[in-house]
Amino acid sequence: MRARVQRAGCLTAAGIDIGRGVKNTERRTFAPARVNLMGEHTDYSGGLVLPVALDVGTTVSWRPLDGIVRARSATFDSTVEVDTNEPSHNVSGWGRYVAALVDLLRERGRPAYGMDAMVESTAPMGAGLSSSAALTVSFGLALCRAASFELPSIELAHVAREAEGRAVGVPCGLMDPAASLLARSGHALLLDCGSETYRQVALPECVSIVVVDSGVRRSLEHSGYSARRQEVERAFAGADDYIAQRRLRHVVSENERVRLTVAALESNRGPDLAALGDLFREGHDSLREDFEVSTPELDLLVELSYDYGAIAARMTGGGFGGSVVVLAHVDEAERVGRDVVDAYGARTGRTATAGVHAAVDGAAWR
Repeated sequence: MRARVQRAGCLTAAGIDIGRGVKNTERRTFAPARVNLMGEHTDYSGGLVLPVALDVGTTVSWRPLDGIVRARSATFDSTVEVDTNEPSHNVSGWGRYVAALVDLLRERGRPAYGMDAMVESTAPMGAGLSSSAALTVSFGLALCRAASFELPSIELAHVAREAEGRAVGVPCGLMDPAASLLARSGHALLLDCGSETYRQVALPECVSIVVVDSGVRRSLEHSGYSARRQEVERAFAGADDYIAQRRLRHVVSENERVRLTVAALESNRGPDLAALGDLFREGHDSLREDFEVSTPELDLLVELSYDYGAIAARMTGGGFGGSVVVLAHVDEAERVGRDVVDAYGARTGRTATAGVHAAVDGAAWR
């Protein structure tokens, strides 16, 4: 990576003093979901990733409230209340994320200001787009702003990552919350998850991002995600059994594919679209064969995408269901998505959905 290090600064609500009679006006925070172009299952081993923040995500609308964090979900039609002064217990469902965020921020010194919040999401759950990171980042940012609590953006990413671990026991990496915070419009985020340095990589204006949702739902909490992480850790600890070595081979080759993808995007002769097509296919093959996280539905969507004229396609996210990310020429993107969905339905009887998405600013830049 290039040596220059960017930081998005501190997340703070300058001028807001909840304890001194702030007007009870509604405020909003938004955090985007993400799609990962390259670098799957590399973040938790300190590797390279290349995600993009999408124009879907989670909005938290909130007003100050003394002592209690009350959060209502339009999606789940339920409410959770958490005391800002005491560790939370017996919180279930989506409220576990809220409780974990309140606890973690209190441990870092956040003042005990409450808020009354409504949570609304346009990010599909279980589609491999990290709707959970959009929730934890948006709600974590709202909690910081409600208390005028300054926190460096990369630290908030760590809080969001740890909150997911506490809430549902998933040992996720840094990529998802970092992308939701730090990505920029029209760019992918090249993040070194070991050094936590990053830079922006411009996306070609002639290329659109299409996300095709297979309709196969998965929860990382109940998938093989944790097992894969343990297998990678065994490999890095020196295990030389067949499974560990296959997992290690994926991680090593995937890190190199991130470098080569950036090189293809930044070629002096213009974006090397043919190279992107090859790299995405190789990445998907590695996730299917060496990491074993793809599914027959995802495999079919990738093949159909190439058949119908995509520049590049591969599965995205943790796997075991979810979506594929497709790069297509701008004037063909909607047609490619439509043709892939139709062919997939005819072959499987399943209903897929496709959307053309913009690369947007992360929450820290708004």
